[in-house]
Amino acid sequence: MIRLAARQLNATVRELQGSCLPITPLMLQHYSTRSQSKTAYTGSEILNYMGGLDNDKKQLIHKLVNFRMKQGKKTRVRAIFHETLHRLARTDRDGVQLISDALENVKPICEVAKVRIAGNIYDVPGVVARDRQQTLAVRWILDAAFKRRTNHSSRLEECLFAEIMDAYRKRGTARKKRESLHGVASINRSYAHFRWAYTRKQQARDALYKLDPFFRIVDGPVKIDDVGLLGIHS
Repeated sequence: MIRLAARQLNATVRELQGSCLPITPLMLQHYSTRSQSKTAYTGSEILNYMGGLDNDKKQLIHKLVNFRMKQGKKTRVRAIFHETLHRLARTDRDGVQLISDALENVKPICEVAKVRIAGNIYDVPGVVARDRQQTLAVRWILDAAFKRRTNHSSRLEECLFAEIMDAYRKRGTARKKRESLHGVASINRSYAHFRWAYTRKQQARDALYKLDPFFRIVDGPVKIDDVGLLGIHS
């Protein structure tokens, strides 16, 4: 029986090879598709099909992935972001451009910093740097997505998609946080002349960060918050 079955199988293969029909089974095509999708989820080039993106958008994508990553689980983060892009593509818009527009609606223009002057603490408004604007916008959208998942018990892909669409329409938790920050800065605009104290404090912190490796070698770890080392007090 086994020999007979083997002969029939060989005869069938010869007939298929002799015919002009393609002999690639659908099962193999399905497996190849699955292997390609697996490579897209686990490989470093998850967004190969977006070869026309400029450097700014590529950096934005990397920032979104890295901000979400915890305990080195980058593969899972890429899968979540890939699913979110698929959901955005169903809206008949460019997914990456939609994310970029949503972040533009959430980016804060100004922020406040606490500065101590003569024993009093003031909320001093100031302009936010361009890189920090994008960082804050990404952080707010991701935090809002996490809170939405906790409150509604939904998948993170769905929550992230909903938050991006809300930000694109100039609404949602991240947009409210931006408006709240602008309101605080507007209320405390009379203290803007104290910005010099905050600038000096930041310069002292930056100097300590640069000198930190040398202090570790000579004296051990140094406290970054100890800005009095440079003679500048908050």
